[in-house]
Amino acid sequence: MSEDANTNNNKELMEDALNSVHEVKIGDVVVGEVLAIDDGQLIVGIEGTGVEGVVPLKELTADSSADIKDQANVGDKLDLVVISSMGKDKENGSYLLSKRRLEARKVWDEIEQEFKDGKTITATVTNVVKGGLVVDAGVRGFIPASMVEDHYVEDLNAYKGKSLELQIMEIEPSENRLILSHRAIVEKEKESQKADVMAKLVPGDTVDGKVARLTNFGAFVDLGGVDGLVHVSEISYDHVDQPSDVLKVGQEVKVKVLNVDSEKERISLSIKATLPEPWTNIEDKAPVGAILDGEVRRLTTFGAFVEVFPGVEGLVHISQISHKHIATPNDVLKEGQDVKVKVLSVDPAQHRLALSIKALEEPEQGDTEAQKPAAKPAPKAEPKNNVVSTDDDDSGFSIGEMIGDALKQSTDDDKD
Repeated sequence: MSEDANTNNNKELMEDALNSVHEVKIGDVVVGEVLAIDDGQLIVGIEGTGVEGVVPLKELTADSSADIKDQANVGDKLDLVVISSMGKDKENGSYLLSKRRLEARKVWDEIEQEFKDGKTITATVTNVVKGGLVVDAGVRGFIPASMVEDHYVEDLNAYKGKSLELQIMEIEPSENRLILSHRAIVEKEKESQKADVMAKLVPGDTVDGKVARLTNFGAFVDLGGVDGLVHVSEISYDHVDQPSDVLKVGQEVKVKVLNVDSEKERISLSIKATLPEPWTNIEDKAPVGAILDGEVRRLTTFGAFVEVFPGVEGLVHISQISHKHIATPNDVLKEGQDVKVKVLSVDPAQHRLALSIKALEEPEQGDTEAQKPAAKPAPKAEPKNNVVSTDDDDSGFSIGEMIGDALKQSTDDDKD
């Protein structure tokens, strides 16, 4: 081969070699072959470029205490992303490369696609910070405290280490911003459960539930995805001032379904309806003549209603309150006052109990009612032949008395 031919062939080979060398740009994904492990970093040759790069330990793994020799060996080929240039000489300069950031980029791409598709992701809570939870979703994610549950959570530390299903609320890879919500998942689950529970509930059913919230007017009980209200008047046969006096959040209770309004999604419940009826066996608990302790619940113009058992009230008529004459029960009694009463009569069917306070008290001298003389029956008049009496006139005047009066009147007229 002539010298000119050899020269041309060499030129062609050099041109091919130069053409095969690609320029390295920031952000490029490249393959790096591990050439050496030196001073806590990998020295790699970037395939197809003829230049080298370095991969520090922190760009290999998030574990700062890891041994770099456990992360890669000489000859390994790694997928890397170019972070920055470490020299001005493009032909011989080196580049800073990262394995972690490339993996994170892939995760961001996957999460973005799931966000577009409306899918959820699962992530583990790694830390509790002011205002919410930090999770590991392959990249760092954040759950604001208001998006953890559908109710206020006082201590978020209970979530540390837990794996949660999450809905993506905001995503911005360029700012490493990923906002997630567990509350949205909880609410969707409850909506689904609510429809199922509402369809199955029938008035009259007795079901198990758990106290979810307490208010001044009642208790909301979770029936498994839907809450029903137990009004304060339906908590107990005994009087309840505040639901919190007898119930606690989280307490398991049995409730009876009173009403289901599917349109308004309202369920009325009763706890006391599941308890023994207070008037059952009342004749045994309060037989006639029994002396019971009670509390004045209500005062009326005609008497006082006294509760002798939870849910059982009896009437002390005004005439049975005191031996003295009283104008109204308020003269001697007050609501909430403890009293002793005697049972006068019992009517289980009508739920009526007649009671007396004065039957347990001795009348004092001077008591109006006690000092009244007993009425004596009128003596029977002996029948007389000269008594004029009709069904309409029982005056009983005699004929002699009537004639005598007439004669007397005539004599007086003559004297005049």
